[in-house]
Amino acid sequence: MPSLQSSRCVLGFLVGAVVAVAGATIAQAAAPTAVSVSFGSLAFTPCTLAQAGQAQTVPARCATLRVPEDRASKDGRTIELALAWVPSSAKSPARDPVVMLAGGPGQSALDAFPTVYPAFRDILRQRHVLLVDQRGAGKSSPLQCPVTLNDEALRVLDTASVEEARRLTAACLREIGAKADARAYTTSAYIADLEDVRRALGIARFNLVGVSYGTRVALEYLRRHPASIRTVVLDSVVPPSLALGNEHAKNLEAAVNAQFARCAADAECAQRFGSPRARLDELLQRLREQPQKVAYRDPLTNEQREDEVTDATLAAVVRFHAYAPQLFGMLPMLLAEAAGGRYENLMAQSRMLEQLIGEQIHVPLQLSVMCAEDAPGMRVDPADAGTILGTEFVDYTLAQCAVWPRGTMPKDFHDAVKSDHPVLLLSGELDPVTPPRYADEVQRTLPNSRHFVFRGQGHSVLGVGCGPRLVAEFIAAADAKALDGGCLDQLQYSPPFGGSYGWDP
Repeated sequence: MPSLQSSRCVLGFLVGAVVAVAGATIAQAAAPTAVSVSFGSLAFTPCTLAQAGQAQTVPARCATLRVPEDRASKDGRTIELALAWVPSSAKSPARDPVVMLAGGPGQSALDAFPTVYPAFRDILRQRHVLLVDQRGAGKSSPLQCPVTLNDEALRVLDTASVEEARRLTAACLREIGAKADARAYTTSAYIADLEDVRRALGIARFNLVGVSYGTRVALEYLRRHPASIRTVVLDSVVPPSLALGNEHAKNLEAAVNAQFARCAADAECAQRFGSPRARLDELLQRLREQPQKVAYRDPLTNEQREDEVTDATLAAVVRFHAYAPQLFGMLPMLLAEAAGGRYENLMAQSRMLEQLIGEQIHVPLQLSVMCAEDAPGMRVDPADAGTILGTEFVDYTLAQCAVWPRGTMPKDFHDAVKSDHPVLLLSGELDPVTPPRYADEVQRTLPNSRHFVFRGQGHSVLGVGCGPRLVAEFIAAADAKALDGGCLDQLQYSPPFGGSYGWDP
């Protein structure tokens, strides 16, 4: 899921309990009295997984593994990978763990897991869950530019010129300086790291669960190391052929129009809010011509703030609400308020997204991945000029990648992945970034696969409805075609908000 920072630019996708490993078992690892337990060549100690702004925490065991930064250099610098092991509640867990691959690129798996933990409860009744922060993110030798990519700089980027975006990106690169080689932080490097982790732990095979950008990682891992994989779950699928960003504007338009059509079909919504799409277009034009100063309360700190609402602010709110139709239901109301000159709630939503979502993405890592793997195939489409996102996403990405060092990728990186491994593909019907047709494309070369489309849902559907049970059943039996997806028929479309208190009875 590219860029959660800005609407216009990139700165904006173990062994079983009864089996001894190095003299210890996984059952022992879960015991609170154990201080340090070794698995394979790694020592795990108790830790707690948490994410800023979220109440949910998860007890786990954490370890680190050092790997080469540049695998072509025998005597070069090494970096440290952060691992977390969430133990199964089973007395005799299966021997092959589930590895969750986070989105972004640039999201920390360890930080993200508490948020998605409920979706893994059924899995944890059978298997352990292993998390590995991608190099450059989270606690795995993160690439950081604390000065040039702070909140204020990102806010400037929303209205900055392409040249200013290029300048700030170059300044970020100087901050990284000699501490890291930005070319070494790609998907291919992450795949090699995961193989090192598997070997260090003495595990024969993984079960992969990839979400958004994590599906690119899962497919590439399946391509390079098929013998290391038992099953694969792909949630919100990124096909290998896709240059992330090329179709963002078109996909968002389709999802927004489909969701606004729900309001037009609802007599109460249509009466209260008229045509939300027409109102959105009118507001985008108005704010493009004259941004508005607004005083409002910070939704997280309750502090009084004053900021400027721009067309980019509005586009970002629309984009990120489109990821979750349950949240999108409030947009007709927000647009009606803004059309009447009341921008406070719209600005508060923008601020909340900036704080809760933007902080989850490690921007330099995102640049390293996208500049190596996506920018070479990105093209500006003039037809996108009149859309919500316009052409700016591609414009800004190409400008940033013009100064960011570009790593290498295998020649077949963008070819379809062919495999007879068991694969389960999941899509949200209204996903604004990875629509169901992407999973259809990937499935064509995966004969032992099944694709479920979740009605009325957006991006990342693993935890929706009976999704957790279906995924757990698939991993247990390694047979996607035997699954009964009838339970998904119970999913309903989310209605538009009737007012400030949410949905009407």
